[in-house]
Amino acid sequence: MTLIAATPVQVPVAPPHATLGDRKWLLDCHCATPVVELLRHKGWDVSSDPYANVHCSSPDQLVYVGFLPETKEAARGELWHIHVKDADDKVAWSETFGPGVPAQAVAGFLAALIASPNRGCPCV
Repeated sequence: MTLIAATPVQVPVAPPHATLGDRKWLLDCHCATPVVELLRHKGWDVSSDPYANVHCSSPDQLVYVGFLPETKEAARGELWHIHVKDADDKVAWSETFGPGVPAQAVAGFLAALIASPNRGCPCV
């Protein structure tokens, strides 16, 4: 048996992907614009109230997205509200995002939901 010396493994100095420093935009935007633009483009109803809250409803009226900076919920850390109704018009599930979550992240979450409008889970 002959032993051959292996080449030592070298750990890269920098990660092969971009670092957070290159993605400062992930920490910046806390307005409703990225979400509103996405939902308007998808045909959702968008309205605002005199208090700067923004309300969005899906074309079938089963999904509600609210950007609610001027509410008691926002004071508790719940800036974004998403509610999905079932066929009986009852809230089936909901999600909230706080003021520290950038609007692009909320838009990405919603874009993923919109991209999968049909049941994709084989267990259902």
